[in-house]
Amino acid sequence: MDKVVATALEAVADVPDGASLAVGGFGLSGVPNVLIKALYERGVGGLGVVSNNCGAMESGLAVLLSAGRIARVTGSYIGANKEFARQYLAGELEVELIPQGTLAERLRAGGAGIPAFYTPAGVGTQIAEGGLPWRYDGSGGVALASPPKEVREFDGTEYVLERGIRTDFALVRAAKGDRHGNLVFNKSSRNFNPLAAMAGRVTIAEVEELVEPGEIGPDAVHLPGIFVQRVVALTPEQATDKGIEQRTMSAPPGQGPVLVGAQAGNSEQALGTVST
Repeated sequence: MDKVVATALEAVADVPDGASLAVGGFGLSGVPNVLIKALYERGVGGLGVVSNNCGAMESGLAVLLSAGRIARVTGSYIGANKEFARQYLAGELEVELIPQGTLAERLRAGGAGIPAFYTPAGVGTQIAEGGLPWRYDGSGGVALASPPKEVREFDGTEYVLERGIRTDFALVRAAKGDRHGNLVFNKSSRNFNPLAAMAGRVTIAEVEELVEPGEIGPDAVHLPGIFVQRVVALTPEQATDKGIEQRTMSAPPGQGPVLVGAQAGNSEQALGTVST
């Protein structure tokens, strides 16, 4: 089955207001920026987003967030996204913060048809006991708090029950994909993209390189096409448009190195140096 769709706008044409979305990406790596921009252009709003973070540097989900199109975020990291923090504290945005490993497993479990599972992560904290602020009232008070979760003992150790996540749609980005929807991810873009893709009832993948069926060896497939319903091939310009979150610098000779920490967007994390 050829799952290739001509444009990103066509691929997201049936995403309605209020839809739930699982969105891949880790920092700036593996973020489906083209599909997100297509949603922005369509004017879709009231979205419930499940993603590790909610965009950075005015890219990724930050495009929708800044436009007021997101109503709820389920994620594990706010980071340096000041607009995300502002909307959350002002009571404009509902936020469910989850331990990162638990979020990954909730997505995977949902995609695998597992309704719930037990994990030790969060036992003895508000994750299990409830009371985490999901929404503030804009005046420093909590308008909506998380409910308590079931805790059960197995072999002398307590575990908290977590629900699998399923969403209406999923948006992901892959380094390579074929017309059947088989996908390959590069480096840290593999952290959340396969899991987000599994969780979506309708999964849309933007791919940097589109190949014919059979060109990706079976052992090289990171995500089978059974989880993918639509594929959008990026232009060379879109495929190479990758931001850098932090630039790596080296000190002048004789002064020793300075802090190193650069992250290349979309397909990989990288370290490098430039002279000052």
